[in-house]
Amino acid sequence: MRGCVQSGSRLHLPLLCGLSLLAIGCGGGKHAARVNVPQAPPPENPPEVVQQNPLNVAPLYIQTGLASWYGPSFNHRRSSNGEIYDMDQLTAAHLTIPLNSVARVTNIATGDSVTVRITDRGPFVADRIIDLSRAAAMRVGVYRHGTAKVRIEVLQSPLPIADGGRWAVQIGAFADADAAAEMKSKLARRYHSAKVLQFAGPRNDWWVRVRVLNDDKRRAQEVAGENHTEQGGIYLVRLD
Repeated sequence: MRGCVQSGSRLHLPLLCGLSLLAIGCGGGKHAARVNVPQAPPPENPPEVVQQNPLNVAPLYIQTGLASWYGPSFNHRRSSNGEIYDMDQLTAAHLTIPLNSVARVTNIATGDSVTVRITDRGPFVADRIIDLSRAAAMRVGVYRHGTAKVRIEVLQSPLPIADGGRWAVQIGAFADADAAAEMKSKLARRYHSAKVLQFAGPRNDWWVRVRVLNDDKRRAQEVAGENHTEQGGIYLVRLD
């Protein structure tokens, strides 16, 4: 997963991500908290593709919303599916579509389309639904403007999209390690059966991830709904 904002675009979960959903601490004028911060979560091992659709038939899943793109800050870092991100390949980040799914992304205003593989988690910005690689963004008119309204059509998926899955909650980004550590401590006290992680991302910000018991979706949704943060946002993220 990536966790951060990109050139004029938004945030990603560095995966690690696995995610590495992500983030690093930069503190204006004060030192980062003296805490032992673990590395971002290790990549998840995705299964083989078992659910497929020919490119000329009805998609498995459709979503419409705002796309952005991510590039230099994340380039050559590990993506949520364990691969090294290459911004010149046709890939994308999405919060919940199963990793290694194949999706067609169409710019609604121009009709331009590109087929991408979902390799990462993000964008971690409230009004965005997908972060395209630089190469994919250039194909559909997102690169120059930074964002565009698009339609996502999932054509192939390694797992059922509507059912199952392993889920977590990612919170951030925080401007410094102190704020992230405070949130981590609060969540660890509140959710005794959950695993709460704090980690740094590639854009000088910090992130907290909550993995509930059995990575259960319903419980993760409850955690996301029961909490709030003054910095960044709270995101429900699929790990597989």
